[in-house]
Amino acid sequence: MSYKICSRCVMDNKSDDTITFDERGNCNYCTSALNGIGTTYLPNQEGQERLNVLISMLKNEGRGKKYDCIMGISGGLDSSYLAYLGFKWGLRILAIHVDDGFDTEISKRNIKKLIQSTNIDYIVEKPDEKQFNDLTKAFFLARVPNLAVPQDNILFACIYKLIRKHKIRTFLSGGNFALECILQRGNTYRAFDVTNIKAIHKAFGTEPIDKLPLLSDYRRFIDQKLLRIKTVRPLNYINYNREIALKDLSQFCGFEYYGSKHLENTLTKFIQLYWFYNKFGVDKRRSHLSSMIVSGQMTREQALIELQEPLYADCEMQNEIKNICDALDISKDEFDKVMNEPARQHNYYKIDKFYIMFKKLFYK
Repeated sequence: MSYKICSRCVMDNKSDDTITFDERGNCNYCTSALNGIGTTYLPNQEGQERLNVLISMLKNEGRGKKYDCIMGISGGLDSSYLAYLGFKWGLRILAIHVDDGFDTEISKRNIKKLIQSTNIDYIVEKPDEKQFNDLTKAFFLARVPNLAVPQDNILFACIYKLIRKHKIRTFLSGGNFALECILQRGNTYRAFDVTNIKAIHKAFGTEPIDKLPLLSDYRRFIDQKLLRIKTVRPLNYINYNREIALKDLSQFCGFEYYGSKHLENTLTKFIQLYWFYNKFGVDKRRSHLSSMIVSGQMTREQALIELQEPLYADCEMQNEIKNICDALDISKDEFDKVMNEPARQHNYYKIDKFYIMFKKLFYK
């Protein structure tokens, strides 16, 4: 297949067999995303009205309870800005952070300053270090795309545990249209397939994972239905602009930017910049920059110029890799061997084949 890049955004077919192009050379990703402006993304009066209704609903639902809502906080821009806005809106937020041992110093400072400035209730969950690192190492040895599955699954397992404990109905997500309306679907996998998690761990793990909280697709669905849990994305109801958000947070609490999207965690930085690119040919910047093109925060020409810059500084990345390998007990020879071996998709290992049927039946 010949190389092709979208003529409207910067998505390409180098590493994604799900991308398609129309007769004008526009890809399915930005075509779909543009259709979301005015329906999903409402940076206008209608969005403000919906936001007002949401805030009022959250405060009404929270009557007689300690909290109006719950949210995860990473020290990154999206979750930090949402926490800042929630504080301004007068919401009683329970914030949770999962410390997997790979937080950057910048993210630690950002969280500390944000919590001190907002005084919102804040819980830190730290998964068993030996078991978490062993599970993450297993995913690395499995050579599958989404090494962040253990991170993401455990985060939501902790969130849902607190939702059940405090009888909270609403999860505030920092997910948003403006910076995330385009996400590559090829070379990735969902986080809640516990069958796949256990299969990969069985193949490559050496420690038990009985101390790790894991959330399956089914438990998540049951909790959503029985407890009437809703996930809402308030950032879709405002004109969410990266530069404005960074300026607001800097003035409010001295928030520091960490360079690019999702780089507030060392492991995530390795996955986003090194693993995806060197193992699967995926340049994650294309999704992020294309999202900003769609939301009007960047031109295609600016994005193309940015793509000419190196993904990472090699010396800095080699240092990050050494730290990660030390934490996960991976030797240099083992690391080099995995990087040189053929990549595999998640379905190379056992997956939950019934989930697709289940989703069609119950998720409307």
